Amino acid sequence: MNNLSRKAEDYLEAIYRVTREKGYARTKDVALELGVQPSTVVEMFRKLHSFGLLEYRRYEGVVLRPEGETIGRSVHQRHETLKEFLLILRVPENIAEQDACFMEHELHPETIQQIRTLLDCLSSEPDAAGTVKRHLMAARLSQK
Repeated sequence: MNNLSRKAEDYLEAIYRVTREKGYARTKDVALELGVQPSTVVEMFRKLHSFGLLEYRRYEGVVLRPEGETIGRSVHQRHETLKEFLLILRVPENIAEQDACFMEHELHPETIQQIRTLLDCLSSEPDAAGTVKRHLMAARLSQK
């Protein structure tokens, strides 16, 4: 299902994160995760249930169906990759979190894959990572 809205993807990601932690996701868990009202969560649960992406049982919460889990995991991995990349660039964590949320929906999957490849390379080559970090720190200091 490639035509999901950003909001729907955000919900699937939140459900995925909560489910990984607790084994299930309830309305209040997702509402806290996304900073929205429980009634808004219930509305989206019903919509995602109608798309076949999750199993919604009133008063019991939700469980992701395989396709919903795949999408939630994918969005989560995109988010984590982008946040890690921004943190390496010395972007403050709160800004990196916000920007990763935006970018995870906007960047082409190939771009995110190339960023992941760069991150993997930097983690396997400490000298290269150190060089990049020194250059970024010097650039940041020269801007002040």
